Amino acid sequence: MIRAEYRGEYRIHLAFNDGVENTVDFSQWLDGPVFEPLKDPGYFQRFFVEGGTVAWPNGADVAPETLYERAKSSVTWRCS
Repeated sequence: MIRAEYRGEYRIHLAFNDGVENTVDFSQWLDGPVFEPLKDPGYFQRFFVEGGTVAWPNGADVAPETLYERAKSSVTWRCS
């Protein structure tokens, strides 16, 4: 993953280095103690790209493979 942009309502637009781009709804992953703080929209927006995935200051993240597969499921291709 090379870029992530907030799109509202727990959605983040993801861009990968092979041209795959798509907006992914993260609300499906907001269960469990580590993800509880992310239910606060202000905290959710504090995400950053690290290690090829989206992460948050409390250590929460989603596996990069999971995000890539979800983004590919309804892909928008961008040519450089």
